[in-house]
Amino acid sequence: MIKKTLNKLALFLGIFLMFGIIMFPGMRDAIGKLMDILLKPLLGGLPLHMIIFVLAAITGLYASLIQKYTMDWELMKRVQERMKNLQAEFKQAQLSNNESKIKKLQGQQADMMGDQMDMMKQQFKPMLYISIISIPLFFWVYLVISQRPDATMVFPFWGPQKLTDTLLGPFQYWLFWYFLCSIPVSQMTRKALNIGGM
Repeated sequence: MIKKTLNKLALFLGIFLMFGIIMFPGMRDAIGKLMDILLKPLLGGLPLHMIIFVLAAITGLYASLIQKYTMDWELMKRVQERMKNLQAEFKQAQLSNNESKIKKLQGQQADMMGDQMDMMKQQFKPMLYISIISIPLFFWVYLVISQRPDATMVFPFWGPQKLTDTLLGPFQYWLFWYFLCSIPVSQMTRKALNIGGM
């Protein structure tokens, strides 16, 4: 009973953080300032790009762990394998112009919609858990970066770039660096825990 209640509260908090920033734009600064109380000591010991690296590595690690223990990887493998086989059979039936086989396979595709919905639910739930930690970290980094508009970092091929400058659309260099750092940690963790791909 307590576990179910905590689970529902965590999911609600994840939804609130994901969609609350759209409905309440001031929430970003409030959460950033709250996180600043906890994380400000990091600013005294490490350069800004290394702080982003550490937080990104933590993000990659806990995201993989959450996915490991909240997703049914056997179901994912089964559905993906079934889809792959069905697509191969469908292609073969189209090449041989086998209308009855095509109709049969289309019926099987319709039956698989339920499995695909289950897969989507499997992927959505951990995303909400991950957002509970990721979004406050993002807000804190955003707050720190906005207070240091001249903060720069040397990127391979691009040279020195201001972290607040945009790389593509609203995608700033600090966010690009964050994701670039979290990917290898996430991949190594997945490999170590034998977690399938998303």
